[in-house]
Amino acid sequence: MKFFASICLLMTVALLTGATKSAACTSVIVSGKVTPDGRPYIFKNRDTPNQDNLVVTVQGSRYRFIAIVARQDSLNLNVWSGHNEAGFAIANTAAYNLNGRQKPGQPRPNGDEKDGNLMYKALETCATLANFEHLLDSIKQAKGTLHSNSNFAVLDAEGGVAYYETGNKGYVKFDANDPIQAPYGYLIRTNHGMSGDRSLDQGIERYLAIQDYMTRASFEGNLAFEPIIRKVTRTLTHGLTRLNLWDFAPQDDSQPVYFPFRDFIPRWHTASAQLIQGVRPGENPRLTIAWTIPGSTLTTPAIPLWITADGKLPQIVTRNNEGHATLVDAGFLLKDQLFPIKRGNGADYINLARLINHAGTGILQQITPIEDAIFSKAAQVIETLRKNGKAGKETTEFYQWIDQYVSAEYQKIIVTLQPKTKAL
Repeated sequence: MKFFASICLLMTVALLTGATKSAACTSVIVSGKVTPDGRPYIFKNRDTPNQDNLVVTVQGSRYRFIAIVARQDSLNLNVWSGHNEAGFAIANTAAYNLNGRQKPGQPRPNGDEKDGNLMYKALETCATLANFEHLLDSIKQAKGTLHSNSNFAVLDAEGGVAYYETGNKGYVKFDANDPIQAPYGYLIRTNHGMSGDRSLDQGIERYLAIQDYMTRASFEGNLAFEPIIRKVTRTLTHGLTRLNLWDFAPQDDSQPVYFPFRDFIPRWHTASAQLIQGVRPGENPRLTIAWTIPGSTLTTPAIPLWITADGKLPQIVTRNNEGHATLVDAGFLLKDQLFPIKRGNGADYINLARLINHAGTGILQQITPIEDAIFSKAAQVIETLRKNGKAGKETTEFYQWIDQYVSAEYQKIIVTLQPKTKAL
């Protein structure tokens, strides 16, 4: 843990010199009717100019919840995905077509803070989809508008899972359990709503990419959660051009090999990803699991998180004494080597040799075995939790293991890789 503290200054410099991008996200929701284990899930890959995110536990007015927040949001008032102890979960994607065409230079009608604060309110007060609908109706009635332009992915412990395309004037529900609206048991959203002005659609390239995966996975009967959080978040095939960067992997990382890197699902400004896996009817809602990548998906492993009686989380994913998440700092330090060009449009070009190569020394290739070990260990712990019906000492031991194991493995990677690439 002390090792990570030494990189905070380097991370601050790297983040300040990075390129600014607009907010955009990729999402999918899946009904428990079509998953192998009968548990529904919602997924969000978060893209934002605000790169420095982490995970917190919050005691709300009614429910305790786990959520992703921006590091600078010291009061945790705006959350970007999360779930509560009642098994209610929510995430959003910006939709740029639900309120008509904006004037040039006009800010997004709702603003990011509106979405974040709404999701905070939902997590602290809602247990079901019906509760969320009541919350939206109450806001509309009280204020005359929802101040929104977003797709909200929502899940509850009763098996409910739906999108709410929410504009200023109201919302339209799309139910993943409805065979008419979701004939294959899943729905996809990037940065447009199906009920909006389709000429204003954004996020098309990422929509095509995740649609390709979901279509094949559905026909193969493999809509399991693990490939979504582990593979879709690292998809290196462009949805529009079909260019697969794995086809261009260099022999090793001895020389930089740059490729254009825009509008893939993972991007320079991907700040986190979270797949929230619900429970089967009758299971303890506290066994809802947030499989969380609290940083760049190309350099940070997924870690499972669930709500505990004491509200504890692994130390590396939440605020340390400096107010940072040490795992996020380490992941972004590695990401800085993937995007070392700091001038012009440098963030649109990735050093592919440092990401993947035939020698197996790419950063993504070194992160994979760490994540393999996490998932293997987690499977044993989660099986015990579900058998017992609640979290116990296994959770404390697992979270302690996460802190120790991941810290040690990242220290090895950073010591090995850091000297190789310098900023241009």
